[in-house]
Amino acid sequence: MIYKWFNDIEFLFPAAFILLALIPFLIWWKLKKSTKGKASFIVSQIPPVRESSSLKKYLWNIPFVFRLMALLCLITSLARPVKRNDEDLVRGEGIDIVLCMDVSGSMLAQDFQPNRLEAMKRVAAEFVDKRITDRIGIVVFAGESFTVCPLTTDKAVLKSHIYSASGNYLADGTAIGDGLATGVERLRESRAKSKIIVFLTDGEDQGGRLDPLTALEIAKSYGIKVYTIGMGSEGYAEAPVQTGSGRIVMQRQKVNLNEELLRKIASETGGLYFRAKGDEGLEEIYEEIDALEKSKIEVTTLRRIREEFVWPALAGLILLFFEFILRTLVLRKFP
Repeated sequence: MIYKWFNDIEFLFPAAFILLALIPFLIWWKLKKSTKGKASFIVSQIPPVRESSSLKKYLWNIPFVFRLMALLCLITSLARPVKRNDEDLVRGEGIDIVLCMDVSGSMLAQDFQPNRLEAMKRVAAEFVDKRITDRIGIVVFAGESFTVCPLTTDKAVLKSHIYSASGNYLADGTAIGDGLATGVERLRESRAKSKIIVFLTDGEDQGGRLDPLTALEIAKSYGIKVYTIGMGSEGYAEAPVQTGSGRIVMQRQKVNLNEELLRKIASETGGLYFRAKGDEGLEEIYEEIDALEKSKIEVTTLRRIREEFVWPALAGLILLFFEFILRTLVLRKFP
């Protein structure tokens, strides 16, 4: 309990602890006094008398110990211990961001570790942690698109949805137009001065209800900036494929990425296009987007101080009281 109390304490006048030098001096003085004037004599004719033991003998030095402990407590009180409770109030002009994430079957390709989908989740969760005042939403798409989390500042909820994202409940494919349009819908009524979509895919557009260029025009009409990320190594990558018998086997699949379309979406909305060919490259892309889209943040620290000198002072007075009781009543010397 005392250890925990000291862990939470700061001392406003630590110079008071110089007085602790008195304690070794008092111990030296006590030892010197106890040995002063003691004499011994030997009478050869009288057998040695064994010194009788009593309760008083064992208690004789306890008042002095209490006095030293009381002095320690009073010096601690003079050092003015306080508990500080600092509270940071974060205010700022946040950005509304929607993460549009491809969860199609090709995202299970293993040119990222352990695969594209898991690498995307990890980096997206780290990105969410850095956006302190921003509202973030999550849209996933494959052959169709779906909003898994509307705009929120709750980082725990966002990361939970990111890590659980999958394409198991969506038709397989890569509906780029649908994914982009769903992200725009999430930001359409936003009043934030800056509205951003981070759009990540590893494939070409494979149909869907909405053409990608139509979705692009909708994004432009609402002033939404789109950063596009093309994910996948050059050439071929190992990917799981279901055979006619229903078994899943790993096969080398060609990496098909429509970089021209992704560049067009980014440039016409005021964003940038990035190509991620590995784990480190993906991390660097999210870091660059984080640096490009900075929120205005104002942190106000409220500092509250609670005085704690009363407790060591009270402990010192209680010790002095017990020292007085022992010295004057229990260990009283009778004439």
